[in-house]
Amino acid sequence: MNKQILKKITSNQLFIPLMALILLAVINLINDPGFFKVTVGTNNAGNPVLSGYLITILDYGSELAILAIGMTLVTAASGGQDISVGATIAIAGSAMLRVLCGGNSRPETIQAPIIVAFLVACIVGMLCGAFNGMLVAIFKIQPMIATLILFTAGRSIAAWINNNELPIVPDPKFAYFGGFIPGIPIPTTVFIVIACIIVIAIVLKLTNLGLYTQAVGINENSSRLNGINPTFIKFLTFVILGLCVAVAALIKVSRLSTINYSVIAKDIEMDAILAVALGGNTLSGGKFNMWASILGAYVIQFLTTTLYKFNVQSDALAAYKAVVVILLVIFSAPTVRDYMAKLAKQLPMNRKEAA
Repeated sequence: MNKQILKKITSNQLFIPLMALILLAVINLINDPGFFKVTVGTNNAGNPVLSGYLITILDYGSELAILAIGMTLVTAASGGQDISVGATIAIAGSAMLRVLCGGNSRPETIQAPIIVAFLVACIVGMLCGAFNGMLVAIFKIQPMIATLILFTAGRSIAAWINNNELPIVPDPKFAYFGGFIPGIPIPTTVFIVIACIIVIAIVLKLTNLGLYTQAVGINENSSRLNGINPTFIKFLTFVILGLCVAVAALIKVSRLSTINYSVIAKDIEMDAILAVALGGNTLSGGKFNMWASILGAYVIQFLTTTLYKFNVQSDALAAYKAVVVILLVIFSAPTVRDYMAKLAKQLPMNRKEAA
């Protein structure tokens, strides 16, 4: 193979997540060819639904893909990560249930329209993002330290919102957002993710958000000299992540029409960060590829589903994902990159040269 072509392929940011995706697909194909089988069945309501491991990956990878959008922008602009997204999902979800159920944890009917409850969750999520963004952008606190506050206190705040009760939404329509719409066999979460991807694609295409975010992450002082406000850009990325958190909270809460403050979205922040890293984005900020992060999110869900299929206990999932993190860090190390570049230079240009 021509080394220019090889270099172009391996330097593409989608190379790592695609290779990881192919590797997982091959492993599952060898172990169980039925892994990729998709069947049509019926749910408890008697409606037709698609089922299979691939559908599970698309369904349960939705929240992670949405979070990866916001986490990518935060990482690119601030050179750090938000470790409070799981706790913030609990806060936004709890606020949503408070609006839907009112002061009664077991109401006979919902107390407000679902759209109103979702908008309240968006406001709450964005306020949490604004709080983190203020600490990072204005007070210059390291992102991981700044977001440690909500990471620690967030679930307690979520429980306090509903007086430590577990409200249950009585309206079956609320479950559509995390399940299936009657008559449509594809999970609703797939359509929500597509909508989020379209919105972020339009924003990145029609505005300078992507350019400004990368400029601030690469060199904050230079971006300031070019008329960009680094403080505002960093703050804005955290607010956008807060909005992504609210959408993920809608999906998470609607799956069961209730909430468990200590369990909901547990450790999802680590998966979101890993998705960004697996997408080939540098965790120290700067240039990013949004589509690689989204693909990385689904690769992480593919890995999680695969591990469950191999009967790996949920407690041990973090250990296996830690191995992936170690491999990513090693592969991204300058020493390894330089070594691979030297190997590429030693490859023959073409068959004639090889002969």
